[in-house]
Amino acid sequence: MAPDLREFVRDVPDFPKPGILFRDLTPLMRDPDGWQEVIRQLSAVCERLQPDLIVGIESRGFIVGTALATAVRLGFVPVRKPGKLPGQVTGVDYALEYGSDRLEIHSDALADGSKVLIIDDLLATGGTAAACAELVAAAGGELCGFGFVAELAALEGRRKLPEDQPVESLIIYS
Repeated sequence: MAPDLREFVRDVPDFPKPGILFRDLTPLMRDPDGWQEVIRQLSAVCERLQPDLIVGIESRGFIVGTALATAVRLGFVPVRKPGKLPGQVTGVDYALEYGSDRLEIHSDALADGSKVLIIDDLLATGGTAAACAELVAAAGGELCGFGFVAELAALEGRRKLPEDQPVESLIIYS
């Protein structure tokens, strides 16, 4: 029987600031059975959606995305914060609750029109994932969906994502 992934998630109250309940996925990553189950379930998502490439969002999306890409024998493309990638980049600016941020990808990474599955550890407010979807399109890729280990449903992050795209979350906290 498959392990219950929630058993591996640690709740950390008042982190990073008072009133926040942080869902810490590092115990899940530390446990070989739990982590294998994450990759098995995300591999099933890949089987359904048939991406050509996995795109992972800095930084924990790199951990999940590279493990998944290796398991399903696909290439991995990192989406990074500004100034981290050498060479020509395509970028997108997006709004945060207070201020703004930017994501970048190598300009040639998706130039062939590859079908892309965006992977990250957590879907919260959805702003970063939505910006990544915009970036994939700007770089010439074709989005085929999103995959997350966990989702904080009360923050309604799905509402910011393209309605026509599947969103798969392995653990949903309401």
